[in-house]
This record gives sequence, structure tokens and C-alpha cells, in this order.
Amino acid sequence: MATETREIVEELLRRLVEGDHDRTADLFAEPVDWQLSWPDEGHPAVPWIRPREKRADVADHFRSLEAHHVPELNGTSVDRILVDGPDAVVFGTIAQTVRESGVAYTSPFALRLTVEDGLITRYHIFEDSLTVARALSGRSI
Repeated sequence: MATETREIVEELLRRLVEGDHDRTADLFAEPVDWQLSWPDEGHPAVPWIRPREKRADVADHFRSLEAHHVPELNGTSVDRILVDGPDAVVFGTIAQTVRESGVAYTSPFALRLTVEDGLITRYHIFEDSLTVARALSGRSI
């Protein structure tokens, strides 16, 4: 089981780098347990923060992220992947540049995933939401 989990997590990371949002979404179950480390009401400067549960929602999330950032300047890195049966945690650093303002930002992140029957059933990401909100509001960090 842990081998399958690691393979799915690594495939998710590959597809995210490739930027093929529909193929990325194909890795997710319906419904998916989706959670971002933001208040329930989200933030007006960060439009991708909203509930998700279907593959189309997942693809839309990653499209929105790309639309608001400069993909060529993405320096996001993964430091470690820990796997325990169907569960995995990915640790790394988000490094993005906002398309509209040119503001660059970094944030550590932890991504908690669960893989069942070859699909991602849980996607919980924890990041420095204040840093992200400030950058998307046009404020240098």
C-alpha cells in the first residue's frame, strides 16, 4: 500500500510541474476531502480559496493558481515525502511570483494526502496564508 501511495504522490507532483490540470485532477477521487489552511470565507485577493470536491473543481483550483502566478518563475521545492500506508505528507517551500504585481513570495508548506484505490481522497495543504494574501494584495513580503 505504501508503495502505491508514494507512486501516486510522486505522479501528482510530476503533473503539477507539467501544468496539465485535467490530468492532475484525474488523480483525485470524487468526492475529495479538500482543505486549505485559510478561514472558511477565504480572502478576496486569493480567488482559488474555496471548497472543492469534484475533479473539475480540482482542475479549476490549479488553473486559477497558474492564472495568478508566473509559471516560469515558480521555484516551489519539495524537501521530503513521508509515507505511512495510505497516508503521505509532503514538506517543502512554495516560491511564486504574482502575475499582476510582480511580487514574489515564499512560504513553507505541508501537504497531507490520503490515497485509496489508486486515487487521492484527501488533500489538505498548510501554508503561510498571510504571506500569500499579502503578496496577492500587491504588498511586498
